[in-house]
Amino acid sequence: METVILKGEKAILEGARLIQSGDVVVFPTETVYGLGANAFDEEAVKKIYLAKGRPSDNPLIVHISSKDQINSLVENINPYAQKLIDAFMPGPITIIMPKAKNIPSIVTGGLQTVGIRMPIHPVANSFIKACGCPIAAPSANVSTHISPTNAFDVYEDMQGRVKLIIDGGDCNVGIESTIVDTTSSIPTILRPGGVTAEMILSVLGCVQSFTGEVKVALAPGMKYRHYAPSSNMIIAQNNDIKTKYEEAKEKGYNPIIIAEQQLIDSLSNIKYISVGSTDDEIMRNIFASMRKADRVSDYIICQDFGNEGKRGSVMNRVKKAAGNGTNNN
Repeated sequence: METVILKGEKAILEGARLIQSGDVVVFPTETVYGLGANAFDEEAVKKIYLAKGRPSDNPLIVHISSKDQINSLVENINPYAQKLIDAFMPGPITIIMPKAKNIPSIVTGGLQTVGIRMPIHPVANSFIKACGCPIAAPSANVSTHISPTNAFDVYEDMQGRVKLIIDGGDCNVGIESTIVDTTSSIPTILRPGGVTAEMILSVLGCVQSFTGEVKVALAPGMKYRHYAPSSNMIIAQNNDIKTKYEEAKEKGYNPIIIAEQQLIDSLSNIKYISVGSTDDEIMRNIFASMRKADRVSDYIICQDFGNEGKRGSVMNRVKKAAGNGTNNN
């Protein structure tokens, strides 16, 4: 299968044609690139799992282009869900609600709930609108690999697996959406992202984060190892990162450090990739930096960016990439 990368109106029209014919298409969002199919077409959704090598019990997110579509996809919208919709849609948030009967179980991993998301990315919105149907989509990478935030990184994983990649430039957020389960008595963050717990708390007045063992994947990114480079990868504290680098060299590795600019400026004689200085820059650049490091090194040392706000969301991904996230199997 030949994989083509297209931009602009031509890409959107060709993508819509492929979706309407039962195929899959890669499209950009503000978070990461997605691998989409008609959410109502079981056979098309099966092609997502085939292209990614994704476990069938790992649910997908349903992407929409208008809030008006939500009522036809869910059984009900409770007050918590409505407040989140009003405050954060469109944007990098997925809201889990009871699914409507017209959503195939293959989309939800057999669950009676569905995650709904409305991207703010203009290309994503135009593409979904042109398709004329909601789009079920996970990230556009081979299962467990690092999520892609530009068309080149998609091509690296998906060449020969999909017919079309719609190029919408670099993703502005850079990690997957925050997922909030509104079906529990207290709204629960199942996956942190660009919409932080503090932001949600300010709107709802209550929120909790999921803790504990994952036996059933209630949302993408919970049950299985994700975001993983091929190279060895560890996390190091600021005061220990240079020591870990030298130890790796002594063992015969070709190490590289991923860190924020302020820390890099304090180090010398190292190979490094800077993720920038601000919380937004770190989030935007983390996946692309991990992919770049994986191409040039066999041992990646990533700074511990901390657990607060957006940095905590970044560390959720970094810990899973390093293989020591609390919910890895």
